[in-house]
Amino acid sequence: MANQSERSPHVFAQPVNVRTPRADSDHARLVVGLVVAIVVTAGAAVAALSQILQNSQVEFGNIKQVEVGPFTLSVSAEAPPSMLIFLSILTLVGVASCAFAFEAIAALLTVSPKRDLLASYREQFDETEPGPLRLTIVMPAHNEEASLPGTLEALKQQTRAPDRVIVVADNCTDRTVAIAEEMGYEAFETVGNTHKKGGALNQALQQLLVSTDARDVIMIMDADTRLSARFLETGVARFAADEDLSAVGGVFYGEDGEGLIGQFQRNEYARYSLQIRSRHGRVFVLTGTASMFRAEVLLDVAAARGVFIPGDTGNVYDTAALTEDNELTLALKSLGASMNSPIECKVTTEIMPTWKALWTQRKRWQRGALENLAAYGVTRSTIRYWGQQVGIGYGTIALNLAILLMLITFLAVDTWIWFPFWLVIGAIFVVERVVTAWSGGPKARLLALLLLPELAYDVFLQVVFVTCLIDIARAKGTTWGHVVHTTEDPVK
Repeated sequence: MANQSERSPHVFAQPVNVRTPRADSDHARLVVGLVVAIVVTAGAAVAALSQILQNSQVEFGNIKQVEVGPFTLSVSAEAPPSMLIFLSILTLVGVASCAFAFEAIAALLTVSPKRDLLASYREQFDETEPGPLRLTIVMPAHNEEASLPGTLEALKQQTRAPDRVIVVADNCTDRTVAIAEEMGYEAFETVGNTHKKGGALNQALQQLLVSTDARDVIMIMDADTRLSARFLETGVARFAADEDLSAVGGVFYGEDGEGLIGQFQRNEYARYSLQIRSRHGRVFVLTGTASMFRAEVLLDVAAARGVFIPGDTGNVYDTAALTEDNELTLALKSLGASMNSPIECKVTTEIMPTWKALWTQRKRWQRGALENLAAYGVTRSTIRYWGQQVGIGYGTIALNLAILLMLITFLAVDTWIWFPFWLVIGAIFVVERVVTAWSGGPKARLLALLLLPELAYDVFLQVVFVTCLIDIARAKGTTWGHVVHTTEDPVK
């Protein structure tokens, strides 16, 4: 049993400066150079194309004055040159082809001799009568006395109860341990951990995994997370039905509240869930908020650290990684593990309540993703993620140049001219934004319909991306943010 001691009831964790070993590595800077080089090359190609097409541009003619109620609008039926339209369509086809190629590569990732080699060194269990699967939830918690009771209580609403729940209290100074024990669950207190969430989980898993066998499934779940009622039932059933399945991830949604900044994040998560649905559960990243793993797969990861994948041998989590869920996903894919995120496995997680907190969170996510790519290099497992980073970089240039061009045009012209062609293109874009956020409800749809606020939010995220590139190039440390809710303001 965990020791109980006197603890302060209200402690707010401040962001802690963290300098990871990869922040100073040449590999990390190489990632920055490669992403920037590809983006600049693509931008230069577009600029060259624009110069070539410039000679085909003509003065806009056939401008008509159209009466719309009390307003008189100048309308032109001019459209871009047919060559530009053709090349744009060709580019879209090329992007779609790349996406299809990435999916094809992902389908081959489960063919890996490394897993077979690792399995041969593992102790072989007698599976003649394996019995039902056993589910153990491991819940890392740092000063979560406000949110922990609700999270643990919500587990009782699951249609399939966990067989064991272990709350991993990491450097807690509040009643986290006491609450876990009072509610009838186990508490494990870390000792001397300086490696945040990954280090806390390593300590707990090192003790837990030695007593597991082929029947064991381990779920890593945050203490401020709510699961849909059938999450555990669905996940365990997937493992039971497919003996080759290595991991089951959650599809996350944002909690209610926090006004406009909260709605931005909920819209973002709603679109992500739609992507997962359209990909039939194929995983981008196994979310750290709630994911399930076969115990034997985690043993394989720990054995492969320092041999096939980055990290210290014996640790499930690489403590040098800023984003442990992204890194573990890459680790599993590098070892040929199969994984899925069923749409029924919904997770409601916290959202950042302030722009400062959101900035800190997204910098850690983005910085971690870039540094993970630096650690793994260009492989079958990472090729899609490299493409994603290049896409973010090019999207940053394209969106901001488009906004700048529209602003300059607005300030320069005496009379605004409306072009039906571009209005139709814009309408298609708005419809796409609304449809992809539809599941978020009326507020989500209204925000998407307004368009400009979400464009501003996208620019905010792009500034985070550029800042991360600059910080890595300068070997600058980053920040680990942690939001702690008081008992007066619990997680919803």
